[in-house]
Amino acid sequence: MSERSLSEVAVDTTVMEKAIAHPTDSRLYERARRSLVTLAERAGIRLRQNYNRKAPRLAAQAGRHAHARQFRRMRKALRTLKGYTGRVLRDLGRKLGAVPDGRLRTRIEQRIALVTRLLRQTSKSAGKIYALHEPEVDCISKGKARVRYEFGTKVSIATTLTGGFVVGMRSMPGNPYDGHTLPDTLQQVETLTGRSPSLAVVDRGYRDHGVQGSRVLISGTRRGLTPRLARLLRRRSAIEPEIGHMKTDGRLARCALKGTIGDAVYAVLCGCGHNIRKILAHLRVLLAAILASLSQAHTAQDHYLILRQRA
Repeated sequence: MSERSLSEVAVDTTVMEKAIAHPTDSRLYERARRSLVTLAERAGIRLRQNYNRKAPRLAAQAGRHAHARQFRRMRKALRTLKGYTGRVLRDLGRKLGAVPDGRLRTRIEQRIALVTRLLRQTSKSAGKIYALHEPEVDCISKGKARVRYEFGTKVSIATTLTGGFVVGMRSMPGNPYDGHTLPDTLQQVETLTGRSPSLAVVDRGYRDHGVQGSRVLISGTRRGLTPRLARLLRRRSAIEPEIGHMKTDGRLARCALKGTIGDAVYAVLCGCGHNIRKILAHLRVLLAAILASLSQAHTAQDHYLILRQRA
């Protein structure tokens, strides 16, 4: 890639979903209760009641009520299920003193804190828990017609305007505003390529980005554009199919690594894999051209020998 191509990038964000089931209150309450019961059994704590028979049936019944649009019965089942989980939680907390200090006690204390946070959250709470094994998951709405909500982390992607190579890719936990992610993305591009981008082309979600030192063209801009800048601005949408290929071919659609560190590592690996696939595609084209030229030369040589024999 030339230095000019590295200095002109397109930046966009997408959602990298986490490997979790669709979060529902009944599933979360039941999994929380089951995890507390399991930890109590490992610690040798005898609970007053574990609800191993009633709770799974009630969780399934709540789902059936929701499917039948019997919301009053569904809410009643959820309240009862939440009460079961709370009783197990309080019983385990009272008997926690019998567990000696160590890794198991630390795990129990962490799980008690997590389940307490789960039971206290409401539909309006900030920082809600959507999965017990991945409490850092964010609920992100990108305005898609087919998927109203996605559960994962936001990923910022920077590609070259010519070639579509990924020159910056990082996870952005906490679902920040797109414009606030642009300075960090451009800083990563400078770190990886060794030069600061002179031009960044973005969509309208990056208003009020606050970037200094690089020119930022926002989609829909009309004033002050030279023909070349207008042509580069039209190239902004070229990043969309690159993201689509990373999701379908590079497994960016679902992150299987744990935690925010796993999100960061997985995003970088997906970007590296995308570049490797593009390089291999160019090499395949080059190899096909070399083989075609060799075949053509061999055919021409055979034709020359045949004509010489006839002469």
